[in-house]
Amino acid sequence: MKTWILIVLLFGAVVATSISLVALKHQSRQLFIELEHQAQLRDEHQAQWSRLQIELAWRGETGRIEQRAVEQLQMTSPARMGVLVAGDG
Repeated sequence: MKTWILIVLLFGAVVATSISLVALKHQSRQLFIELEHQAQLRDEHQAQWSRLQIELAWRGETGRIEQRAVEQLQMTSPARMGVLVAGDG
């Protein structure tokens, strides 16, 4: 009788361990999927940051060129003028 109780308890422990193993494996897969998603977002943000840095450098360069043109060459921006485009008809 004690042997059967021991066998039932061991079987229950094996089943509980198996269920917890499956649950942990599922959680591991879910966390890996989330990790990959976050890595993709990081890469997208890094690419956007690089584009913004390039744009900032370009805008800074344009402003610097314009400032030097005004200061060193006494250049001014041309007056606004209207442009008419003639159609074919």
